[in-house]
Amino acid sequence: MNKIDSIEEFDKLTEEENPFFFMKHSLTCPVSQAAFDEFEKYAGNSEVPCYYLAVQEARPLSSHIEETFHVKHESPQAILFTKANVAWHASHWKITKKSLATALEENQ
Repeated sequence: MNKIDSIEEFDKLTEEENPFFFMKHSLTCPVSQAAFDEFEKYAGNSEVPCYYLAVQEARPLSSHIEETFHVKHESPQAILFTKANVAWHASHWKITKKSLATALEENQ
């Protein structure tokens, strides 16, 4: 699992990775920490690359994703990208190891 901080890094991902998961994580929210823990559990056993950003440290990137892909910003938020498009997204308590695995299965 790798942290992404810039729009340039993210745009490179959308060009080179297919599929991949991306997580928007708040460093100050306990709900976000719980979702991030689930994301980490999933990423530890996933063959699909998993990336994240810390919203407080990468607001321009967070806004770029919202504006480019028309996915209303939420934090925490997990997004599955396939072929440089959003295939699935979830927020808050809907982010679980199981929901991530199911999303991938349903969108391959």
